[in-house]
Amino acid sequence: MGQIIQWYPGHMAKALRLMQENLKYVDIVFELVDARIPLASRNPELNHVLGDKPRLLIMTKMDLADPKITQEWLQDFEQRNIPVVALNVKDRKTPQIVTKAARKILAKKWDQLAERGVKDKAIRALVVGVPNVGKSTLLNHLVMKNVAITGDRPGVTKKLQWLKTPTNLELLDTPGVLWPKFENQVVGQHLAMTGAIKDQLVNLDDIALALLEFMRGYHPEAIIERYKLAPDSFVQLSNVDLLLLITQKMGFKDDYERGSERLLIDLRRGKLGTYTIERPTDREELGFLDDAGNDSTD
Repeated sequence: MGQIIQWYPGHMAKALRLMQENLKYVDIVFELVDARIPLASRNPELNHVLGDKPRLLIMTKMDLADPKITQEWLQDFEQRNIPVVALNVKDRKTPQIVTKAARKILAKKWDQLAERGVKDKAIRALVVGVPNVGKSTLLNHLVMKNVAITGDRPGVTKKLQWLKTPTNLELLDTPGVLWPKFENQVVGQHLAMTGAIKDQLVNLDDIALALLEFMRGYHPEAIIERYKLAPDSFVQLSNVDLLLLITQKMGFKDDYERGSERLLIDLRRGKLGTYTIERPTDREELGFLDDAGNDSTD
C-alpha cells in the first residue's frame, strides 16, 4: 500500500486523558473489538491507560464475521486468560450475556462486598474501543432504549456520558480512540476496510485493492456473485483491472474512486457475506505478540 496512514485528532488524545481520570470510578472495563479484525481493533495505548483494571473483551459485529474463525478467536483469547464474549449486539440476550460475564470477573470482589452487607451494587463499567466498533449500538441495546448516538461512520461519540441499564450496570461511554501511528501499515488497512478510519483520511482505491487481494485468497466467489463477474475473473485479471471492471459493472464508468467507495460500503454492510480478515495465526505478522494478553504494535 502506497499511502502511510497516521493521524492523532485532538479529541482522541483528550478522550484518553478522560478515561484515565475516570478509571477510579469504575469496577471494570468493557473493551470492544471488531470480530472481523480482533487484533487491529485493539488499541495498544489502552494498556498504558487502563493498567490492571479488570477487563472484559467484547467482540462486536459477530453477525458480520466468519462464525468458524470467531470460535478460533474465542479459544485464542481464553487460552491467554483474557475474559471474552462474542456478540451480535442486536441479540435480545446481549444485556444478560454481558452482565453475566462482568459478574463472573468481579465475583470475588462482590462476595467481599456481600460479607460487609453491601448487596445489589451496580457494576460500573468504562466502555472503550476504536471508532466505529459498535459501542453506541451496544450501549443502546444494554440500556434497552436509544440513548447513544449511532452511525455507520467513525467519530460519532465525542464526549463521556453515564448510562444505566435494567440489568444493574452503570456504563461510562467514551469516544472511539485510535493511536498516533501504525508501525505496521496492514493494521491501518484493516481498520480502513471496516470503517474505523474516516474515508476522507485514506486513499479509498488503495484500501479497495487491499480488499480485493484479501478476497482473492479468502472468498473470491463473493465478489464474482455480487458484481456478476466471469467465474475466472480473479485468475485472469490483476486487482487493478478487477477494480476497474467492478466500477464499470456498478455503472460508474471509469470513476474507480466512486467504485472503491461502493465496494467498501458493500463489505462493511455484509453485502459480500460474512468474513473475518484476521486469524489468530496473524499475530506475528501484525506485531501482536504478548502472550499475557497485553497486545502491542510497539
